[in-house]
Formats: sequence, C-alpha cells, structure tokens
Amino acid sequence: MPSPVEVPEDLPMDSLVLHGHRRAYYRCGEGPLLLLLHGLGCDATTWLPVLPRLATRFTVIAPDLLGHGRSDKPRADYSLGGYANGMRDLITVLGFDRATVVGHSFGGGVAMQFAYQFPERTERLALVAPGGLGAEVSWAVRALTLPGMGAVIGAATRPVLRPAVAGALRGLARTGLPHTQDLGEVAGIYEQMADPTARSAIRHVVRAVVDWRGQVVTMTDRAYLTRQLPTCVVWGVDDDVIPVGHAAEVRASAPDAQVHVLRDAAHFPHRDHPDRFAEIITDFVAGTRPASYRRARFRSLLARGDIGLTPVADRAEAG
Repeated sequence: MPSPVEVPEDLPMDSLVLHGHRRAYYRCGEGPLLLLLHGLGCDATTWLPVLPRLATRFTVIAPDLLGHGRSDKPRADYSLGGYANGMRDLITVLGFDRATVVGHSFGGGVAMQFAYQFPERTERLALVAPGGLGAEVSWAVRALTLPGMGAVIGAATRPVLRPAVAGALRGLARTGLPHTQDLGEVAGIYEQMADPTARSAIRHVVRAVVDWRGQVVTMTDRAYLTRQLPTCVVWGVDDDVIPVGHAAEVRASAPDAQVHVLRDAAHFPHRDHPDRFAEIITDFVAGTRPASYRRARFRSLLARGDIGLTPVADRAEAG
C-alpha cells in the first residue's frame, strides 16, 4: 500500500446546506468515492485514523450525520430512510453519481438502507459491526429509549461532572483491561450528549430502530439482494455493543459477502487496527467490480427471494 497521505487530526470540515439544514463533512483524497458513515452518537472524527490510508486511493467523504457532530440537530426525520435520502443528496450536490458505501454500527444500517433504496447509486457495500442483523444490542443503547432517560442523561452530563467522567472513561480505555478499549469513543459520545439538541436527536434515532427488547429494524429479509452487490463485513471479536455472533447472519443471508473478524478489536475495529482496516477496504474495492444495476435482474432477485443461498465461512484474523 502507498505511504499515507498527510491528513491532520485537525483536518478542517467543509459544510453545505441541504433542505435547510447544515451538513458538515470531511473530504480528502482523489479517486473513486468512498462514503464513510459513522455510528450512533459518534461523528466523522471516528474515521480520522483511517483517512490517511484510504485517501491514497480514494476520494473520501465522511459526513457528520444529521443530529450529530457539527451538523445541524433539528426536529426532523431521523429514520434510516431519511438518512439514506440525505446521503444520496449530499453526494449528488458534491458531484458524485455512485459510491462504495462504508457504514459503522448505526451507519451500517444507513448504508444498507442506502443500497436498498438506491441500488443504481451503490457500487459496493462495506459494513463495520453493523446494526440491523439481529435483535441483540447493548443495554446502554436500549436504555436510551426508556421514558425520562433524557432528563437522566442531562443530569449526568452537567458541566460539574463532565470533565471527571470523560477523563475516567478515557483513562480506563488506556489501561488495556478487558472490555475497556471502546471507552475512549464512549467518552466522546457522552460529551456530545451534553448538548440538549444532540441528546434529543440521538434519542429520536434510537427510537426509530431500537426498543427495550433490542433492535426492531432488520435488513436480513432483504440481504439476498447483495447477490448483485459486492459486500464486505468487518467485525471485532470483542464487540460488546453489537455481538460478533451477528456475523453468522451475514454468512447465512449474504453468502457471497467477504467477512473479516479481527482479533484484539471491539466495536471500533477501524480505530483498533486502522492499517489493517484500510487494507481490507482497499483490497475489497480492488478485487471486486462495481455493481451494475439492471432493472430486470433486480426484479428477478425480488421475485425469487432468498432461494438457493449457501453459507460460506468467515475469515478470522489477528488484526
């Protein structure tokens, strides 16, 4: 792989207004388009460790999803379909017709919805510990749907508490103890939730896809459509947010997908192993043809459903 492009930690964000709301995004590199979609409560900074590698081969656009980061946080449509529409409109305004869409966690659900709604705009699909493949999800996410949780979070993120709590989470993340490696990202989510508008937006997002029993939205019933779409899945074996066992659902419902399970990685494998992650994405794009949307084939897939799918093995890696 070529040497990394210089992408500074303080890479400036661009922004534009779509449908009356400001959308912030990173843009770097040249080449085919990679659209990187972050997870719930995060923002585009989650991708900074992999941007230098990916920018050697691709134009990379990494937005702050509406309701997150430096994008606006209106009272708006926070459904998967609404996010997919927004991403289509964003890349259209930026001058791109098609993209390889990479989505992490909730962003993986948005990526799957994008591919479903706009197959003619989707070249490939890469999912990173994605939601939408099973009911199981951490209790911390489920708790966001409970009545009164907004007030609880507001009290827990008061200025007097915030530095100590965020500092403790980041300190634990550096200890190397089991089940702590994601706590640095959790600290960032915690700090975002101090903003009442962000807190409201994130709770609307969660309620659209999760209830107290777990994830309520699934894409597995439409996963057979990946027969016409190159698909790659990356998971961390130590994921405590969305269990790596959901990768078995990928093998069953999308047997043509590449599945990479990284050891010594949790819910953010792109941050735990940025070089390996960038290599996986680069090799995936180089080794597959962009999907070619044909209406007749899409109609045939819909008519036949998931008949004839045969599971394949995943790829366990050292990271």
